[in-house]
Parts: sequence; C-alpha cells; structure tokens
Amino acid sequence: MIKREFYLEKIEPFVDKPVIKIITGIRRVGKSVLIKQLIDLLGKRGVPTKNILYINKESLELDFLKNYRDLNNYVNGKMEKCRGRKYLFVDEIQEIEDWEKTINSIFAAGGIDIYITGSNAQLLASEISTLLSGRYIEFNIYPLGFTEFIQFRGGRAKNKEEEFNNYLKYGGLPGIHYFNLREEVVYQYLNSIYDTIVLKDIIRRNSLRNFELLENIYKYIFHNIGNIFSAKKISDYLKSQKLKVGVDTIQNYLKYLTSTFTAFKVKRFDLKGKRILEIYEKYYAGDLGIRHSITGYNTDDISALLENIIYLELKRRGYNITIGKLYNTEIDFIAKKGDKIKYIQVCYILASKEVVEREFKPLLRIKDNYSKYVLSMDKVFGKDYKGIKRINIIDFLLTNW
Repeated sequence: MIKREFYLEKIEPFVDKPVIKIITGIRRVGKSVLIKQLIDLLGKRGVPTKNILYINKESLELDFLKNYRDLNNYVNGKMEKCRGRKYLFVDEIQEIEDWEKTINSIFAAGGIDIYITGSNAQLLASEISTLLSGRYIEFNIYPLGFTEFIQFRGGRAKNKEEEFNNYLKYGGLPGIHYFNLREEVVYQYLNSIYDTIVLKDIIRRNSLRNFELLENIYKYIFHNIGNIFSAKKISDYLKSQKLKVGVDTIQNYLKYLTSTFTAFKVKRFDLKGKRILEIYEKYYAGDLGIRHSITGYNTDDISALLENIIYLELKRRGYNITIGKLYNTEIDFIAKKGDKIKYIQVCYILASKEVVEREFKPLLRIKDNYSKYVLSMDKVFGKDYKGIKRINIIDFLLTNW
C-alpha cells in the first residue's frame, strides 16, 4: 500500500486537534486507503485497536446504518466502554441520512477525534456548514499527480516522457495500477466507476429519471473541456439533437455532475473590472481517464487535455483558480493562494511566431508585478521571454512550485 504522503502531511498536524477532519473527493480517488493509513499512523503511536472505530458505509455489513440515530446508537454501543482517547472514522458518510446531527453531537461531547469522508460536494451544503461552523477542516483529495503516478508505476515505470503519455491517456485514479495499462482493460474499469457515480450518486440521490439527458450533458462537457460555454449553449446543442431541454434543467444537471467531482466548473474573472463574470464558464474533467472511457482518447484534443492536467495539478497544490479575461484576450488560469497570484498560459508547442504572440500577448498586457508563466511541451528553452517564465509541462509537474 503506497503511502499518500502528500495528503498525510496535510492531515497529520490536525490529528488529536479539536476539529472534525472531512476528506472529500471523487469515488475511488483513494479516500478509504488514506483513512487506513491514518489508522496505521495511530497504531504506531500506541493507540489501542479497540479505541479506533472504522465505519465503511460501502460495506453490506453496515447497511443497517440508515440515519443519524442508527449512527449515534452504533458509535455509543461500540465506544462507551473504551478508556482514553478514541477515534472515529466514517467512510462515505453521505450514505447516512442527517449524519451531521450525530457528528455534531459526538464532537460537542468531546473525547473522540473524528474523521469522515464523502464523494459528494454537497456534503458541506450551507445548512450543514452552519451546524458544523468552525468545527471542521476539509481536505480535498484529487487524482494522482504525475509524481504520484510514477511512484504507483513502481518498477514498471519507463522514461518520464512515456509515463506522461500514460498519465495523459489513463488519468490518475490509483486503482488503474492494479492492471496492465491497456485501453480495453483500464477504460472498462473506469467506465464501471462512472456508472456507479451516475447511478448511485446522481440518479438515485436526486431521484432523476432522464438518464439519456444526463449522459448527453456529460458527453458535451467532456468533449468541450477548456472551452467557454453556458447552459444555454448546451440547451441549443441538445435541441439540434432533437432533445428539447430548458436552461434551468441543464443548470440543475450541471450541479449534479460537479457535486460528484467528476467535473469542475471554473468561473471567469475580468482583470480590468476586477469582478467575477456571471455568464460563460469553463469545465474540466475530474479525471481524464474517466473522460476518455466515455468519449474515447483522441490526440487531437491534446491542448485541452494539457490544460485539464495543469488545472488539476494547481487544485492539488491548493490554488484557487479562475479564468482571466482582459479586454478581448484570455489568460488560461489565474492561480491564487493566500496573497500570492500566478498567471498561467498552457499550450502544446510554441511552434511559430504566431503561436508565441498568441500565448504571451495576454500576459504582457497585465500590468501588475505578479509572476507569469507559459507552460508547454517544448523541450528546449532559451531565456525567459520579456520577464515571462517558460517551463516544460513535465518538469512543472515533477517539481514543487
């Protein structure tokens, strides 16, 4: 079991601290393994096994835990006779109705360090956030970064260029490394995860009946990653396919999709007006492997795929992301962390003067002094271009930044 050091280092400082640790991310991203690694960490610190209660809501043995009362009774029954510090781990807690009532009660009583995971962004909806306000810290888990991907490949890893092609093609869910990296095998596995997400996390949870509409919206998003569009544009497209759907319905379905972390919506920021734009946004896939299992893998999409990889890496590194708009030009990413801002353009190859001008011009028009970057697959670099740093995408993914 390969340690997810990147996340363990983030969570470890909060062990035994008076906050609820909430771990979120797409299904099969490794949340359960991370919990087991945290439990191993506690064992090494001398915590008795009986003082650790692990509840996995994907286990049929615990199917009777339907609501907060069931959870409360079960936890009390298991832990009331334990002495000393106790630890509660609940995996996929969104399967328990009104879970937050019990978690809030246990936290208020004290004596139990609480860790929960969920595969739905609505886990911390406004009403839940209010109930647990100031009592939790959230850790977002993303698919493997490229450094982790190579680590998971182990002795099978080849040179970094070949491994990057595998990463581009198969994505970053840890489970793919149980298989030989062949399309027919990996995409079948990833498609089964997609089916679970659609059926369990979207259709059943939201009582939807129109599976065809959901699938068409998924395909539209995945075919258009990195493109600016609106719910109205999707509605117009579906009408051209003889599917009449209102804009409000499209918007609701988009919320259902993003709530599962299979897609991320990124808003645009007007650098001149200093405001978030309310219409037109971009979407990126939560995992490229799942995306390819639905749309197929096409190297003609390389520019969009590279953008998607950089977006996920920036999120993994803790940046808040918007798309920049400056007059009639676009900056791929404005990455913010604390008081730091980085402007980033992503392209495949700087193959001509026209491409260089297209990629660098928007950055040159920004008048502040924050760092600016162009990331591409070019291997040979000269000096920075007019103060703008040029970095190879693979090198960027393999280094701290």
